[in-house]
Amino acid sequence: MDKEQLYEQLKKVQEPKGYYFNKDKERTLELLESLINNKDRYGYMVCPCRLASGDRENDKDIICPCVYREADVKEFGSCYCNLYVSAQWNEEKIPHEYVPERRPPEKIVF
Repeated sequence: MDKEQLYEQLKKVQEPKGYYFNKDKERTLELLESLINNKDRYGYMVCPCRLASGDRENDKDIICPCVYREADVKEFGSCYCNLYVSAQWNEEKIPHEYVPERRPPEKIVF
């Protein structure tokens, strides 16, 4: 699957749930390409904006869409990566603030 196919597939699934891709399509496609690369590397589509451990059990909270997306989009209008956003975020009706990392420090790989 290429990034354009992934874009279309995920768009159909996520938009009805209220999650939209960032209107900056170039950025969105870069992130989707990274998801595909991570799937090739780890066997699962782990968040492209975080370091994965390669241990699926440890990384399950950051398999895209990560478990933090709902709270991030609710509070900031965007997920940590700015891949998934609210309609209001895309329409610039809310500020584009930095989304802080919610992942517990003990799960973060260095």
